[in-house]
Amino acid sequence: MVKTAKGNPGRILWTEEGSKRPRAPMKFNLLLLYSMILAFLVGVSLFYVWSRIQVIQLGYEISNALKEERALAEANKRLRLEIATLKSYPRIEKVAVEELKMVKPKPDQVILIR
Repeated sequence: MVKTAKGNPGRILWTEEGSKRPRAPMKFNLLLLYSMILAFLVGVSLFYVWSRIQVIQLGYEISNALKEERALAEANKRLRLEIATLKSYPRIEKVAVEELKMVKPKPDQVILIR
């Protein structure tokens, strides 16, 4: 059954059979689409910010590691110098004579081993 508006016979108000659903679901679909696009953009933005923060943090870690490397290299140089100083023959002879009360051997006490 088709009802028409009074005074305008070409305008249909409603039909009982095969009536279409209201347009609200289409608006809902558009709203859902826009919200999904917005959620995607927010997600991409958050990922970009997170990745930039990671890059900055790794840069700081690299900088700290390089500082530590320089400090360790300097300590290594100092320790090598100390080893060389401790191994020097004049120092060993001085410690042997003064602290350990040792004396140089006589020529007949020396045995050469080949």
